[in-house]
Amino acid sequence: MIIEKHIIIADPELSVVATLKNEIELSSIQIKQAIAKGCLWLEKSNKIKRLRRLKTELKVNQQLHFYYNSEVLAQRPLEAQLLEDNDSYSIWVKPSGMLSQGSKWGDHTTIYRYAEQMLTPQRQGIIVHRLDKMTSGLMILAHHRKTAAAFTQLFEQRKIKKCYRAKLNGLLEEALNDEIILDSPLDDKPAFSRVKTLQTDPTLNQSLVNICIETGRKHQIRQHLAQLGYPLVGDRLYGNDVIDNTQRPDLQLTAYLLEFICPISGENKSYQLNDEQCPLLS
Repeated sequence: MIIEKHIIIADPELSVVATLKNEIELSSIQIKQAIAKGCLWLEKSNKIKRLRRLKTELKVNQQLHFYYNSEVLAQRPLEAQLLEDNDSYSIWVKPSGMLSQGSKWGDHTTIYRYAEQMLTPQRQGIIVHRLDKMTSGLMILAHHRKTAAAFTQLFEQRKIKKCYRAKLNGLLEEALNDEIILDSPLDDKPAFSRVKTLQTDPTLNQSLVNICIETGRKHQIRQHLAQLGYPLVGDRLYGNDVIDNTQRPDLQLTAYLLEFICPISGENKSYQLNDEQCPLLS
């Protein structure tokens, strides 16, 4: 079932749930559960914000936007691993298949929503960088606006080291001895990736590589390696993996290292996954 409803508030005395129930053929319980999963938005003063608080007082001419998709809401969140809680930010290991960011249809399967519900004490989770849904690995979540702004500045100034491990289709032997730099622009913006081959497997015609990126363009690693002629194993967008014409492997890409100077304490911070957390390391 898919419901998309836009409601201009005419009676501010009605609660959020009562307002929706007058317009939508769902029970109060269904509406509350959907709101908790992030499918309700409130528009006021030309700003739209996700609304979860049921006791929010509505005002005339404000507008509610309700996006209900039963298939999306039925999805269950995966479990992320907390590596370190620094109060104003935390470090997590995102599993492959978990979203970094939600959509208008909900955000209950995202890593930031998972963190908001799991941290003690509970805090707002703010995304300061992203990993693709099928990419696993290290992520920073901020819990205060000032901290989020500080990390955003570090990323913009390229002061956060980010390294990945990946399996590629093909034998990338030119990067066995020395790393190669991929610098073709993406979306008309500069993009830089440094690639070093760790080992090759002639039997599978695959390469295991280390990749460090200096910029964070959308799908940067996947695009750069595909342009080079060595798409990532399991890349459904830029590759062509097909086994027995039916099965496709998962994306073989993990963010395994993060290094930066903490914007709060000034300490050098380094986080690196072990073999158990990242099978691609072994």
